[in-house]
Amino acid sequence: MGEGNRTRTATSEEEDAAWALCQSLPPTLPAGEIVALNTPGADLHTPRAYTYRDWSFEAPPGVFLPGETSRMIHDRLLDGTIPVAGRSYAAMGSGLGVEAVAAGLRGAKEVHAIDVDPESVRATTEAYARLVGDRPGTVFRPWVSDLFARVPDGARFDLVTFNPPAVRETVSEDPAVVRNVCVGSGIVRRFFEQVVLRDLLAEDGEVYLVVSNTSELRDIVAHAIESGFLPRVIHHQTWDTDDVQTFLFRLRRAVAI
Repeated sequence: MGEGNRTRTATSEEEDAAWALCQSLPPTLPAGEIVALNTPGADLHTPRAYTYRDWSFEAPPGVFLPGETSRMIHDRLLDGTIPVAGRSYAAMGSGLGVEAVAAGLRGAKEVHAIDVDPESVRATTEAYARLVGDRPGTVFRPWVSDLFARVPDGARFDLVTFNPPAVRETVSEDPAVVRNVCVGSGIVRRFFEQVVLRDLLAEDGEVYLVVSNTSELRDIVAHAIESGFLPRVIHHQTWDTDDVQTFLFRLRRAVAI
């Protein structure tokens, strides 16, 4: 253990509040609803265009277009709710690269774009070069990696965002759909295990995690708490057309490494 905040432990009030939040979360939706809500589009394996604000992106075949849950992160990177300026930032699951572009334009010190799919990393790298380019004080580092597996030892991040493919039900046998949508809650468990075991968060580092009740929401948050994180809801999104509830959590270490 180090000095100051790095030896801080959660108070009983903080722990009680964390578990109360976990218990207040909605249960996972029935399987039939989950499958119906996550049926992929027929054009997934074709080149497509995507626009976010005035930025344009080209989606290679097999790479998903960002949805409403991804935009929860994009918007908050740009408006400063997720503070990235001057910080080392990791976009876990970089997709088309919207998060990486937003972080670069907002003045991140380092932008690490991480995705298991080489085509996603290529699309992110091309979009970043075109929309951000070389900026003094900002370094761009793309990684083709299963979570943090290929990120070098000793890397530490002030900020990580993750919109995991944690949908509980298998909605397709297509490997691209599984990779982008329904790996299940195990990927989030592995994520937190790697963050803790590899000491990947800097002092006062933060994780911003998007999870909905199409996933095992309560179990995911419970595992985060058991791993030593204190969750706080930054945004709660509902829709008039279905019963999906999506949460953007900020998580900080209760017991610093």
